[in-house]
Amino acid sequence: MVAGAFAKMRFGPAVLLHMRTAIVVFTKVPKAGETKTRLTTNRGGVLTLEEAQSFYEACLLDVINCCTAALCGDVWICYNHDGDKAYLLSLLKGINQPDRIKGIYADQGGTFDQCMQYAADYVLGKNGQERLSEAVVIVGGDLPGLQPSILKEAVSKLESLAMTKSDAVKNAEENVGAAVVEGACQEGGFSIIGYTYNTPFEFDQVFYNLSGITALDMVVDKVQTRGIPFGFVEMVPDVDIPVDLASMIPVVKGIELAAAYDKAVLPPANTLRMLEDLGLAACAPPPRR
Repeated sequence: MVAGAFAKMRFGPAVLLHMRTAIVVFTKVPKAGETKTRLTTNRGGVLTLEEAQSFYEACLLDVINCCTAALCGDVWICYNHDGDKAYLLSLLKGINQPDRIKGIYADQGGTFDQCMQYAADYVLGKNGQERLSEAVVIVGGDLPGLQPSILKEAVSKLESLAMTKSDAVKNAEENVGAAVVEGACQEGGFSIIGYTYNTPFEFDQVFYNLSGITALDMVVDKVQTRGIPFGFVEMVPDVDIPVDLASMIPVVKGIELAAAYDKAVLPPANTLRMLEDLGLAACAPPPRR
């Protein structure tokens, strides 16, 4: 199946439709003292404030390179409303295919839920502006293990699920059905989430709620309650705290080796280079006797 096109089977004969998907990289503009601070010595980590910024920049460039290499949707970048756009633009000069960035826009601030909601609404035309895509897949900037194959699978599952008959979409004339796809990360969170413009889903209370429900559980609960077709893709860990960093190092080294034998594998070159520059390596101390 070609990404972006599928056969519609619900209403009469099969009709070839095109579902335009936006791949949105949801990020802060890297800044010392504001990004990846839990990796710093100030917070019990191993990096300086400047090293944490440089590390995140490397991860972000690799994530964007992955998104553009996947060739399964228009690539957009949504950054924090008070971030330095000029600095972000200068940073983006280091990506492999800058011509494949469809656009860059700032969120409108507020809680994490509200910022992510705006990131999706902007491309789905939910705020009264032009609809730029029929579906959105949002990824974080701190996923050095992300691969093009995972993004392609997410888009493919959205397309397939959008053909599934469900009660979540009330208008039977709509060509694109409701669908949500998600990829988990550690501690009950998620690193990838996607849905169609007809999906009755919002981020309210996903990240911030008073019930102690994890973000992953909250999404699943919302989807299940509303009868929305749901798909899952491979887990992609993010890097927030020192143990995440230590766990990530052997993963990206394995990806680097695999890329030598499989052209479909994209090594996170910027992250690997940064780890080498920082002299970081993972270790597993022997158990105490």
